[in-house]
Amino acid sequence: MISSPVTAAASSVHQKSDFRFFHRLRVRWAEVDMQKIVFNAHYLMYFDTAIADYWRALGLPYEDAMAGLQGDLYVRKATIEFNASARIDDRLDIGMTCVRVGKSSIVFHGGLFRGNDLLVSCELVYVFADPKTQSSRPVPPALRDVFSAYEAGENMVEVRVGSWSDLGEGASQLRAAVFIEEQRIPKELEWDEGDAVALHAVARNRLGQVIATGRLVEDEHPGRARIGRMAVHRILRGEGHGAAVLTALEAAARSRGKRDIALHAQRSAEGFYAGLGYEVSGEPFEEAGIPHIEMCKAL
Repeated sequence: MISSPVTAAASSVHQKSDFRFFHRLRVRWAEVDMQKIVFNAHYLMYFDTAIADYWRALGLPYEDAMAGLQGDLYVRKATIEFNASARIDDRLDIGMTCVRVGKSSIVFHGGLFRGNDLLVSCELVYVFADPKTQSSRPVPPALRDVFSAYEAGENMVEVRVGSWSDLGEGASQLRAAVFIEEQRIPKELEWDEGDAVALHAVARNRLGQVIATGRLVEDEHPGRARIGRMAVHRILRGEGHGAAVLTALEAAARSRGKRDIALHAQRSAEGFYAGLGYEVSGEPFEEAGIPHIEMCKAL
């Protein structure tokens, strides 16, 4: 558990090895001043942007996570120490690490690097509080455990496979949010008899929230399985959770003796599936008013 007191401010950060998490960005023209270096106030924005990405690395969609924990985080103190300046077009790696969780406070240290050179360091102190009154509350044990696990190098997401009766409650909530609410697919097209006979996979974060799902069904072609209903929480796309679900379903198909696997990919996700070894095997078509393409992969 992260509980040891912080005995130094931001200057205790010295090198990249102090961090597990990094957010990368490139300095834009609008962020430099008349001295042709990054205007000092932008460094706070850089660290705040990195914190948002840190939450994604934890597998936590921030708003949903805070709602589940019945609280929110408020900045109490932000301290920055400058060693050198960043310039236009510099590629910067911003490391963030949680160094202490007190009764109601959470302390982060950050380091902004150009290559291996530390340019700017920071200390950010947040307070967990009631969002209605902004009065402090004890940090929930579940959140403490999330920070400890991540900083210890543990996996933050678990993928399980099982039946609809075992996994359907969480999977259906995510699918409703992605397909019905976000993509406006009619309810009657989303739910079908396939759910009852399919093998489902769900990825859950350390708070037990389902953040990705998909299902595996039999195909009309012998030796082939079919994947469908792939959905990832909107905030956490691009973090590898969809790939983890897909890998679990592919493993299940292999264990059933399947030789290949097929799916109907939304055209916007074609590159995602291609990167995981799927190839186009048909002509484009529309499904539920959304452009699709069939893709296959040999197992």
